[in-house]
Amino acid sequence: MFNHPLQKRMYVIPAVCLAFILFFTVFGDKGLLRIYELKQDKNKIEARLADNKEDNEKLKREIVALKSDRRYLESIARRDFGLVRSNEVIYQFPQENKKP
Repeated sequence: MFNHPLQKRMYVIPAVCLAFILFFTVFGDKGLLRIYELKQDKNKIEARLADNKEDNEKLKREIVALKSDRRYLESIARRDFGLVRSNEVIYQFPQENKKP
């Protein structure tokens, strides 16, 4: 089939060029694997962005409630700082340690 060295070269050179192109198409800086990694990173960043937007909306609602809702503000003060009104009495009971 390959009687002459020139005929061998006619097949080897294009095959090497094709292998070279395929290698860089898959593994190169802008290859398929890199594109896949970047898409994964983009999806993670977009998910984090959506979570952050949701957290921001919750915080905005809480700011509005703190500025305008006195009952909410009072509940925060009672819960976080243990504040009570002057006519209230607080009873505290020791917690029982439950043994399994």
